[in-house]
Amino acid sequence: MTEISKKLVSIVIPTFNENDNIALLVKRIAAALARVDFEIVIVDDNSTDGTSRTAEELSATYPVKVVVRQNERGLASAVVRGFKESRGDIIGVMDADLQHPPETLAAMIDSIEKGADVCIASRYVPGGGCEGWSLLRRIESKAATLFAHLFLSITRPVKDPMSGYFMVTRQSIAGIDLHPTGYKILLEILVKGKIHKTDEVPYMFQVRERGSSKLNARQQLEYLQHIYELMRYTGEFKRIAKYCIVGASGVIVDEGIFWLLTSFTGILNVLAAAISAECAIVTNYTFNNFFTFADRSTPGVRSFLKRLLKFNLVSLSGIGIKLAVFWVLTLVFGSYDLLFNLCGIAVATVWNYTVNTWWTWK
Repeated sequence: MTEISKKLVSIVIPTFNENDNIALLVKRIAAALARVDFEIVIVDDNSTDGTSRTAEELSATYPVKVVVRQNERGLASAVVRGFKESRGDIIGVMDADLQHPPETLAAMIDSIEKGADVCIASRYVPGGGCEGWSLLRRIESKAATLFAHLFLSITRPVKDPMSGYFMVTRQSIAGIDLHPTGYKILLEILVKGKIHKTDEVPYMFQVRERGSSKLNARQQLEYLQHIYELMRYTGEFKRIAKYCIVGASGVIVDEGIFWLLTSFTGILNVLAAAISAECAIVTNYTFNNFFTFADRSTPGVRSFLKRLLKFNLVSLSGIGIKLAVFWVLTLVFGSYDLLFNLCGIAVATVWNYTVNTWWTWK
């Protein structure tokens, strides 16, 4: 650290059956924060292996406060309880399983002292990584991060919004109603907190040596529920609904103009289809610009036309993706035209929404 922190730092640690790890963890934290005024708040979900008893014994030597919850379960809610029980101006959150190396705490405090509202120990910035992860675990982690970036735009500047190892200023969460579902409390803070500046420092996610992992299928489902709840909070869910409504109106425009052209002009069907498709793209863009993405649109003809060009490119690529999906499914499974066409539409819609959100109306 560049200098001794003058602020009290609280380290919140949720625990459940971590008796094999807690003593070593506390000793390593104390060594890492030797030049800092700190406290450790352990929130234990009534462990059956003596975790809370060991933690109480540690409080005779180290600044440890133990809170035992009798009828509550869940990592994220335990962290929220820890926030309430802590006294520090800076609050750190980490797991008890030694997969979060305490030696990273000093760099995180430095970052907060230099003005960050949140500092995240990140696996996905240069110098960070995951030790001993299988390919499947890496894919799951990247997919979860992609979901957060896709559906919660406020998280996109953060490389590792799924991290469970971070620090936040008390001021950033003061007065905020935190009700996270599952175990990803950082997402809740990034979305609801008074966050003006975020920072990430690298760390190497360690292999668990003692105890068993708490990650399971139920937690993954809770994560999806959490994403949905935060989407409703931010209005992203409403934006997707608007986008789909506009898309449906585009189908009506496309079909209506195609019928008019083929019925009353006598032009070739292919040309009529091209004209009607472009008309639908233009009307979809206009409705999205002033309805779906009204909060991101900017005034001016030049801006309008520039986005229209982007929207056209995205829409044309979406048509290509739809046809590719239809062709592959037909090639592999045979002729189920209506079903596979619907699959192609679904994939293309996801593609169009994603790219338009990240590029056209970024």
